[in-house]
Amino acid sequence: MRPWQRVGRRLLLDLNTEMKMSWTHATPLALLAAFVAVSLSPEADSAAVASSRDSVMNPQGPLRRIFMKEAEAANFFRRRSRRAVKSQDELDAEQRQVLAADERKREFHEEKRNEFESYAEEDNDEVNERSRESTEQWREFHYDGMHPPHESNHHSN
Repeated sequence: MRPWQRVGRRLLLDLNTEMKMSWTHATPLALLAAFVAVSLSPEADSAAVASSRDSVMNPQGPLRRIFMKEAEAANFFRRRSRRAVKSQDELDAEQRQVLAADERKREFHEEKRNEFESYAEEDNDEVNERSRESTEQWREFHYDGMHPPHESNHHSN
């Protein structure tokens, strides 16, 4: 190995060592910066688990409407068993829901049918137009000038 090659190699090794040192210093700094940013953000407080058990026992806001006390829940199930006869109001409400769902389904299918009919009609018109154009082109190409064109060649008396 020639002397100038050794110098170049040593220079590369020194640069490589400096790069490793800079990475080892930069990594903890980046992690520390990320930790500080996350801990100071307002979302961190909302994601944290509440430490008090009081908020679980007495929910506030929308949770209050979802959960009910044990006595109320037992009362609800006692009043309404699986085999209990439904009141006329409940039957009427269920029937209204079924009829409303049927009406929505009927309207949906009617709209889809109308869309398909208009699409089919437009498609049929396009096919007829292309067919008429190609027929006209064929007649123009094959017209020999000896006989009258097909449009005026009507068998009339």
